[in-house]
Amino acid sequence: MPTPTNVKRVCILTGGGDAPGLNPVLRAFTKQATALGLEVYGSEDGFEGLVDGRVHALGPGDVRGILPRGGSVLGCSNRGNPFAFPVKNDAGETELLDRSDVVRKRLKDLAIDVLVLVGGDGTMAIGLKFEELGIPVVGVPKTIDNDLDTTDFTFGLDTAVGNATWAIDNLHATAESHDRVMILELMGRHAGWISLCAGIAGGADVILIPEIHYDVDRVAAKIRERSESGTTFSIVVVGEGACPIGEQVSTIEAKVGHAPRLAGAGVRLKALLETRVDMDIRVTVLGHLQRGGTPSAFDRLLGTRFGVRAAQLCAEGRTGRLVVLRGTTMRSVPLAEACAKPKLVPPDGELVGAARAVGIELGAAPDPAH
Repeated sequence: MPTPTNVKRVCILTGGGDAPGLNPVLRAFTKQATALGLEVYGSEDGFEGLVDGRVHALGPGDVRGILPRGGSVLGCSNRGNPFAFPVKNDAGETELLDRSDVVRKRLKDLAIDVLVLVGGDGTMAIGLKFEELGIPVVGVPKTIDNDLDTTDFTFGLDTAVGNATWAIDNLHATAESHDRVMILELMGRHAGWISLCAGIAGGADVILIPEIHYDVDRVAAKIRERSESGTTFSIVVVGEGACPIGEQVSTIEAKVGHAPRLAGAGVRLKALLETRVDMDIRVTVLGHLQRGGTPSAFDRLLGTRFGVRAAQLCAEGRTGRLVVLRGTTMRSVPLAEACAKPKLVPPDGELVGAARAVGIELGAAPDPAH
């Protein structure tokens, strides 16, 4: 493993989906690494650039002006796993082949000492495999879902919650004008942080998250209760991974090389409610609007701090580490911890308790044991 005296050249990539704050990470990492005497390279479209040969030098001039921009100037990809890389065969079918040897050769030819991965648990799992092959790795946690247990916050969550809260605010006006039940489906996959935080901030009446399977009769009762008291509209926030008690999440058939896509939670809930509530029900799927656009000030700041610390770890030769935020301090932990377990919303936690305290229905009764 390289020591602080022989780390000279590093390569950074942004794996998985995009998240607000990626460009602040790239900007800060490039500026700090360059200031520490390192040469910085960037791989386009995640690992795909390392497989296809789309890797180029990065200097302070290349990252100038990108701080307020959403997305990633390097591009992202969640289908370029080098250990299961999608390739078309002669029959036109997609096969998953191991292309890790191509990546290893590319890094060797470029004299890259450290590979810097900005991504979620999937990207870090790939990073661990490269570590096992003798390639030093430094990780930066990235996910709007905030579902990495090793860090208190991931950049992207704050912007996503802000975008979702904006949507709830706007839905309030049209829901009240037309006496409707407005269902807003939000991202989050298996973690309900976006839905719960935005739902509370936006004043939703019902919030359904993956961690608490819901009883649709409780949801219908809440809507009827509001209607009978004279409030003729309701706002329901549902996470894409939420599902009724005893059932599975709604998914779309996955393509080869892709993880299963979650979709249909809002439409499913609408169908269940239509047999129980005599009101006009509409569904809005916010989708990728949550993760696009200008990153919030918090995400710009957090991304900058992550990028700076990652560059410092490279210069110090402290690889096999993941940069994390603990309280108000930037720290690092072994990369293996990033994949140990997801950080889900505690069903009996303070945030859920706060939602219940202000009258929000969560689809299930609180556990009497807590």
